[in-house]
Amino acid sequence: MEPILRCRNLTKCYRPGHPVVSDLTLTLNSGRIIGLLGPNGSGKTTLIKMINGLLRPTSGEVYIDGFVPGPESRNVVSYLPERTYLEAQDTVSDIIGFFDDFYEDFDPDRAREMIASLKIDETARLKTLSKGTKEKVQLILVMSRNARLYILDEPIAGVDPAARDYIIRTIVGNHNPGSTVLICTHLISDIENILDEVVFLKNGHLVLYGTPAEIRDKYGCSVDKHFREVFAC
Repeated sequence: MEPILRCRNLTKCYRPGHPVVSDLTLTLNSGRIIGLLGPNGSGKTTLIKMINGLLRPTSGEVYIDGFVPGPESRNVVSYLPERTYLEAQDTVSDIIGFFDDFYEDFDPDRAREMIASLKIDETARLKTLSKGTKEKVQLILVMSRNARLYILDEPIAGVDPAARDYIIRTIVGNHNPGSTVLICTHLISDIENILDEVVFLKNGHLVLYGTPAEIRDKYGCSVDKHFREVFAC
């Protein structure tokens, strides 16, 4: 089976000689929940934007399900950015309709079922919802696609513990079977128990790629503790 993501010597510089992502080679397989971990400025969001075709690499290659980032790869990637791109004036129903029109793999019935389970009014405008409820709605939309790769940039940042629990349950219970979920976060202790693999980025370099079990066996500690040691947090 084709790896869902392959990066080969991937580099991105915003200024010549100052790489934000540097010579990154990484292969991710299907059917995994993977944590993309690193402190602010480590290159996580830049990497995510290159995977989504929002930034062009300075050098190197990236392939999603065998495709260079573009129209074909967007059909297999469901992306939750750190900042919303949804219109505050739109109702929840409007946004569901937008996703249904735009994405062939979107399941509106699944989205409406999850929205109803939270007792969210579909006629409510996004601007009237609390931050936690907005985060839930956006995640529901992303996870209601039958994608091959889900990319979630800080999905649990800035929400209360109850909202985090719901978001984590939604990620685990609603991604397409056999797909890969790539979660970018710094709240490692909240998601460590759902991760199959972890990727550590530091100053744009890949410094670790392995499973939580391998980290525990090799370093005698949790992923969260090892992260703090590696990055001196």
